[in-house]
Amino acid sequence: MKKLKFYLIGLVPGLLIVFFILNKKGASCSGYLPNSRVIAETLSKDFKYSDAFKTEMNTLKIDEKFLKDSIITKGKVDFDRSHAQKKPCPDYLLTYPENNPTYEITFEKCEETVMLNSLKKLK
Repeated sequence: MKKLKFYLIGLVPGLLIVFFILNKKGASCSGYLPNSRVIAETLSKDFKYSDAFKTEMNTLKIDEKFLKDSIITKGKVDFDRSHAQKKPCPDYLLTYPENNPTYEITFEKCEETVMLNSLKKLK
């Protein structure tokens, strides 16, 4: 019983300290889900745009900042319609927003670059 008290006396404050330190640094477990990992990897690479994608961006008046900060960052990867195991560059279909999507993007995520192939407005 004495050992259990000492164990808890050390465990509880230790967990609180770790929780507050990680919380201040912005650490979270949400980055380990497949959707979050694909988006994080995509945003870390250089972007290349197909001619059709550039044309559609101009038509819909979407700039690169909105594309990266909103559509890709807050989008949802549709793994059922994507080819995540394709070699050498898997291709993905991303919809934005997650509920009631307005935009749909297809892209290939290669080793060092991301090739954005198509952009569609769904509504």
